[in-house]
Amino acid sequence: MTDDQQIAHGIDLETLEGFAEHAANHPEAVQLGLRAAATYEGTAAHSLAEIDSYDLGGETIARETREYSLPYGGWKEVLEAGGWVGATDRMEPIEVALSALAACLNVGITINAAANGVDIEHLQTRVRTDFDPAVLFSLEELNESGSVFENLTAEIEIDGADIDEELIDEWARRAPVYTLVSHDQDVNMTINTTAEVAGDD
Repeated sequence: MTDDQQIAHGIDLETLEGFAEHAANHPEAVQLGLRAAATYEGTAAHSLAEIDSYDLGGETIARETREYSLPYGGWKEVLEAGGWVGATDRMEPIEVALSALAACLNVGITINAAANGVDIEHLQTRVRTDFDPAVLFSLEELNESGSVFENLTAEIEIDGADIDEELIDEWARRAPVYTLVSHDQDVNMTINTTAEVAGDD
């Protein structure tokens, strides 16, 4: 590290400033294409999710060191009550989504804190929600899906010099996962099935 290199929140501030300027002048160069997949494992609610390559500025970036696997499932007690045989605890997708929201709120705060010279000594974000599984189990119609989640809250605990609560709130709302869960998103779903070919008799 050179004597005049300024590091904040683990970021070289001169490089960050240059990146931001480049992104402002060439927005197409910083567009991201993100993907994930999940393969059913033969037990209801169990899937093995995979995250690997992504696109940056139209170029696909892939390497073995960012091939991640996540075994998804559910809560042992809930699965046992529902009749799952040999139920075990696994990461549940909703909770992982909540953890992603919490982590991404931290992302929005810390990137902007670094860019604006705000020091953070402690930051922890807790996210919670109430979940009604009635739509999932077809006990309610699909048009009732707006009632599945209630009371989604994020509690941000932060300490540091000159912390401005309004700025922290703004920076948190800049987090991409916050945008994903707080605004209407269209999911263009494509269903691919194995085509049945009728044979000639």
